[in-house]
Amino acid sequence: MPSITVNDYPIDYVEAGTGEPLILVHGSLQDQRYWAPQMAGFGAQYRVIAPSLRHYWPARWDGQGGGFTIAQHVADVVALIRAFGPGPVRLLGHSRGGHIAFRVAESHPELLRALVLAEPGGELDASFDGVAAPGEQLAAFNAAAECIRAGRIEEGLSLFAAHTGGPGAWERRPEPRRQVARDNAFTLLGQVHEQRAPYSRAAAAAIRTPTLLVGGAESQPRFGAIIDALEAAIAGAKRATIPKGTHAMSIENPAAFNAAVLHFLTVA
Repeated sequence: MPSITVNDYPIDYVEAGTGEPLILVHGSLQDQRYWAPQMAGFGAQYRVIAPSLRHYWPARWDGQGGGFTIAQHVADVVALIRAFGPGPVRLLGHSRGGHIAFRVAESHPELLRALVLAEPGGELDASFDGVAAPGEQLAAFNAAAECIRAGRIEEGLSLFAAHTGGPGAWERRPEPRRQVARDNAFTLLGQVHEQRAPYSRAAAAAIRTPTLLVGGAESQPRFGAIIDALEAAIAGAKRATIPKGTHAMSIENPAAFNAAVLHFLTVA
């Protein structure tokens, strides 16, 4: 697979199509393979680039050392955008990748033509009225990471899956998706120290890039609460709900997901 070095680190990626760049950023325990259902459809209109972020598969990372922070992954995506330019690009992020994409839009709006956030991960700070104090997410990450650190990989991945997909999510997941998570299990050891700040109303209100927020109709309520808050704060934000989809709506209902994203990118 092709590779490009950014910030002194080799980033492996897959691509499809030609034309203006559309960069896809995967979430926790995932990698470039997450976007397989999107590559052909998006590639019919854009040059689609799906990187595996620093320390994710095909890298074999043991969770030791630095370099696994939100800030580092944001810097890497910024470097990728500049490498695959010229000019502003379209950026789509899912889950943790959605958080990264949000931070790119916050810090480098000049690099983006359009922004798609598919159930962006994270928490809301107190500037959003009526939200719980941050901390639930990190507690779930810590519990899963402790299992993985102790060698109980399946138990840790099951705990993490339940946090994002509800009870029994790991058991319902097809084996190929479980294997992708196993391939990236040790990234959770880095994720508990990633220094992820919660979303603030001021940061969301400062986003000026045309933005689409995408959610699954059957997702956990915490993701809907984040989308609700960001939709109210980001001026002109659009929203799409994917039927028969949970947090992994782009895999579970790719036809509806792809159609919603492509329609937005056409009119944005």
